Amino acid sequence: MTHIGLKNQNILITGASKGIGEGIADYAMKMGAKVAVHYNSDKASAESLVGKHPETLSKIFQADLSKTEDIVNLFKNVIKDFGRIDTIILNAGVFLQHSTKENLEDWLNVWKTTIAINLDSVGILTKLGIDHFRTQKGGRFIYIGSRAVFRGETEEYLAYAASKGGLTSLARSVARSFGKENIKSFVIAPGFTRTQMAESFIDTYGEERVLNEIALNKLTKPSDLAPLVALMCSGQMDHATGATIDVNAGSHIR
Repeated sequence: MTHIGLKNQNILITGASKGIGEGIADYAMKMGAKVAVHYNSDKASAESLVGKHPETLSKIFQADLSKTEDIVNLFKNVIKDFGRIDTIILNAGVFLQHSTKENLEDWLNVWKTTIAINLDSVGILTKLGIDHFRTQKGGRFIYIGSRAVFRGETEEYLAYAASKGGLTSLARSVARSFGKENIKSFVIAPGFTRTQMAESFIDTYGEERVLNEIALNKLTKPSDLAPLVALMCSGQMDHATGATIDVNAGSHIR
């Protein structure tokens, strides 16, 4: 197999200070990429991650993705510092409960927050990315979706499932609409992945419940997704543009 090298690649990764985003960013930097590590509140983790790979000249960038102004400024600041972006990895997201047994006001607040972070910010960065990629005659988007799009979610995570469904449709539309302009788009659909975001679920329901859902003997880790993302960034998967690849330990097979 051809070696995956990402030298001379500039990559923006949202939600890169922890979880799946951190795993992807760490691997990309090991492969030589210069990474714009986006974070919202965990500056220390973002700094620690970049500090592991000083030779890549990667940098951290703060933004609250629930705010349009922050999203636009994030993109502008990365372009200002890096000059160009070759790949945008749209990973940041929230996984918030809002049971239908709650009152409408509380339920709707979680719905709006989830859609704002998981989908609205993705749409804005997609628009900004398309504009940028057109100026440099190409680029790649990688969207981190979810198995929830295809198997559905439980009733307390309706907003999460809806947001990832919108993200997946957006990614496919980008692939179909802009391929002639050398803009590629991919989706990775993880199942339950061992991250900080998932720990609250494990604490509530227990790890055994999660393990019983999957076909393998251990939960997926961010490092299980990172090599696939790097392959997409490298250009060696360009003819799979528009594809959704499942990484869910056999818990949902299509």
